[in-house]
Amino acid sequence: MYSTESQSMATEPYDWVENLKNESHRDDAIGKLREVLLRGLKGAFYRRGQDDAFCEDICQESLIRIIKNIDSFEGRSKFTTWAISIAIRVGISELRRRHHKDVSLDAITSKNDMKIELAVAEEGASGSDIDQRAILETLGELIENQLTDKQRTVVRALLGGMPVEEIARRTDSNRNAVYKLFHDAKLRLKSGFEASSYSMSDIESVFA
Repeated sequence: MYSTESQSMATEPYDWVENLKNESHRDDAIGKLREVLLRGLKGAFYRRGQDDAFCEDICQESLIRIIKNIDSFEGRSKFTTWAISIAIRVGISELRRRHHKDVSLDAITSKNDMKIELAVAEEGASGSDIDQRAILETLGELIENQLTDKQRTVVRALLGGMPVEEIARRTDSNRNAVYKLFHDAKLRLKSGFEASSYSMSDIESVFA
């Protein structure tokens, strides 16, 4: 599989990595990549109601991120595919940030407003539905009782769809601190599930 993708990369008519790294060719390469990214962004975000200005802004931010992380490109797909995927993620993150811009952190993380539930009728529910409901109920209890206040805030905000960058901004923190809180929270939740006689395979099978 990898060899096939590598061959696809080898036949790409333009050596993006070499030209973006080469100072004498960089400006031309950036111009070409900008055109590729804009086409991809417009195809992805026009149907989401976004305009040229949005795509231009995302393209500019994406170019900076792509060039900064160019050494992480492993050649498992075409460079343009890799670059567009980064741009799409940047665009989606921006849409999520805008969506939560006017939503308070308290509102999205309040116990009563957090939506960890299933729209499953009690009567006639399948066994898997019941298992999933039980696991979700356990998850809610563990979040409430096993996590610190900061961990609880981060987990609930992430479950509510708030981007990491926005959580960091609202809590006067940074991405790394948010990720650390979430990592530690996951360890506590895992231990809590195990203490409740749920194995990770049980949980994964329910959410598969």
